[in-house]
Amino acid sequence: MNAKKIIAAIALVAALASVSACGGVKDDAANAAGENSVLVGTTDKVTSLDPAGSYDNGSYAVQIQVFPFLYAQDYNTSELSPDIAADDGTWSKDGKQFTVKIKDGLKFANGHTLDSKDVKFSYDRINTINDPNGPSSLLANIDSIETPDANTVVFNSKVPFDVTLKQVMSSPAGPIVDDEVFSADKITDADTIVSGKAFAGPYQIDSFKLNEAVSYSKNGNYQGLTPVKNSGVQVKYFADASNLKMAVEQGQVDVAYRSLSPTDIEDLGKNSKVKVVKGPGGEVRMLAFNFKLQPYGESQKDADAVKAKAVRQAVASLIDRDELSQKVYKGAYTPLYSFIPDGLTGHEDTLKAYTDNGKPDAAKAKKTLSDAGVPTPVDLKLQYNGDHYGSSSADEYAAIKSQLEADGLFKVDLQQTEWTQYNKERVVTDDSDGSYPVYQLGWFPDYSDPDNYLSPFFRDGNFVNNGYSNKKVNDAIVAQAGEKDEAKREGMLKDIQKTETDDLSTLPMLQGNQVAVTGSNVSGVVLDPSFRFRYASVVKN
Repeated sequence: MNAKKIIAAIALVAALASVSACGGVKDDAANAAGENSVLVGTTDKVTSLDPAGSYDNGSYAVQIQVFPFLYAQDYNTSELSPDIAADDGTWSKDGKQFTVKIKDGLKFANGHTLDSKDVKFSYDRINTINDPNGPSSLLANIDSIETPDANTVVFNSKVPFDVTLKQVMSSPAGPIVDDEVFSADKITDADTIVSGKAFAGPYQIDSFKLNEAVSYSKNGNYQGLTPVKNSGVQVKYFADASNLKMAVEQGQVDVAYRSLSPTDIEDLGKNSKVKVVKGPGGEVRMLAFNFKLQPYGESQKDADAVKAKAVRQAVASLIDRDELSQKVYKGAYTPLYSFIPDGLTGHEDTLKAYTDNGKPDAAKAKKTLSDAGVPTPVDLKLQYNGDHYGSSSADEYAAIKSQLEADGLFKVDLQQTEWTQYNKERVVTDDSDGSYPVYQLGWFPDYSDPDNYLSPFFRDGNFVNNGYSNKKVNDAIVAQAGEKDEAKREGMLKDIQKTETDDLSTLPMLQGNQVAVTGSNVSGVVLDPSFRFRYASVVKN
């Protein structure tokens, strides 16, 4: 063995030892360092292993490895195929029922039978629990579910011929869980899930230490779309992107995925020891406005809807997306002036109306505030998060603060909060107005359809939970989901965006691509229009 191979072997052993030291991962080094075992590094954070308690990329990245779906995307396509479903499903003549047959002989890793009652249970519990950080908003078009026999599931749809229904089945609301392990009415903790081996996806989790390490092994009972090609996967969670970059450079991880900084990606692209893998975008970075706490918001002593809207619109006039794109993200993210990203049906740059053809327009912002009787500078508390949305968030929001303050129209109090706390405190509920008047939000799509950039944000019960509600928008989103005429649906999508452009409950700013960095001996990393990174295809050569 030459010196380079010895160093690489030492680095791999050190990496595995580091993972073990984090706790929760088996210290069976022989198993963890199997011939084709893959070590993945990430800075993403997990909110909950239970699908009912999370609606974030870090949690979903784990769930897609261990839970099956009725439908999912095969590699290199956004089109849906049966995962544990046995067919493509059929609509009733009136479009009110969608019937799915599931495969025979399905089992969870613990040996429990997986049948139609588990499917119904999985969807019903998400609605019953209705966790503010969960995906229940995606199920708004499902009225009820019936199970006439062990292999048949009937979805009763509120929207006839709902064009998004199968997409929802492939989304964070779609994982099928074990009704003998999971609670029907409360979030099930990770220890119960792992010890109960309640997995029927490509992998099972052998050990789990929240946001430190996860050990996956092949699930021999899996009968779905993406069988495992490696001998297992170890995932290590890093505190920051710089350490993740160093780990992939030194061969301590085989794959680095989310979230390396643009500077790190640019630098790694020049390194012959690693490969940079890119995939189609869909990720969106935006500002969210808390309708209760923002200046002149509903819970403020000086509440005034006209002034509150003027504040939101003035912010929209001052954001310099080109500066954020080029100076902060070095082109990894591009300017976005639409609620539906470029490349999807219905995309239209309606947000340019607040700018000078895409450039910030301070004169327009000043007039907007003046016409509404808003004195300046406006005090604005702005919150962001760097451990979930990436280390470049600090530079991004420093730039936004500077942009908003440049002409004396705003005085910004910029603050940062750790993700698990941030994700709870941002939410408006019946008992709380939330904590952040204006805050950073990101979106990594559940499925490749324009509806996924509208329903989760603007329908009643949306995941943003920022106190926004507009019946006209809500009804229009429901209507477009059932429109089979593509031209008519496109017009409806554009009309929704025009209304949202006036309301501005969120302000999209940037859209970006998927990026992973691998060792030179790693292949099979597929970043495609499914917007999922599945470990099953990754191998070491």
